[in-house]
Amino acid sequence: MQLSKLQTRSMFYAISPPKPCVSYPRSTCFRRAHLAPTWIRVSAKLASPNGVEVEYTPWLIVGLGNPGNKYHGTRHNVGFEMIDRISQEEGILMNTIQSKALIGIGSIGEVPVLLAKPQAYMNFSGEAVGPLAAYYQVPLRHILLVYDEMSLPNGVLRLQPRGGHGLHNGVKSVMEHLDGLREFPRCCIGIGNPPGTMDVKAYLLQKFSLEERKQVEGYI
Repeated sequence: MQLSKLQTRSMFYAISPPKPCVSYPRSTCFRRAHLAPTWIRVSAKLASPNGVEVEYTPWLIVGLGNPGNKYHGTRHNVGFEMIDRISQEEGILMNTIQSKALIGIGSIGEVPVLLAKPQAYMNFSGEAVGPLAAYYQVPLRHILLVYDEMSLPNGVLRLQPRGGHGLHNGVKSVMEHLDGLREFPRCCIGIGNPPGTMDVKAYLLQKFSLEERKQVEGYI
């Protein structure tokens, strides 16, 4: 688990650097919009060198996995591990259950973020992501999904701005709960393909070997 704070932020900004816009008084906060239905809006404001207030669009960073000690350390749970690492490096407490997810609210640099680990099991991840994105008014382009990817060699990380589900049931569920849309960024962590004729499900729910763990620890 060697991901440093600098690496965390470099990965985050590689997806899409924050785009400031003119705003109002200086603060860093989570604001409730007084509208019906009730929404939560996450925002961060700060003064630029020329005195103009800028506002950063919030991010929802979701790691996919299965809840419970039984699945801890398995290939299918690298998304959870990445969220744990970001939480640790950025000092964001994961201490609230909302919309079938364990969440933490904080920031990466000046950018407000909501970290989430869906607790409804992998195949139903969208049941958490869809409601959280709606409740916190996070735009589609600022939902970053982190998950395991068999098409990539073990320990290889790929960032992409959009894509399909690639037969990944967790991603498929998320897309279904985002009205079938696919234009959200992803951080895919390679876990390689199962050897020989090994069952795919058994492979995904198997823990990494010592050598495989060393390979993925460069990112998580």
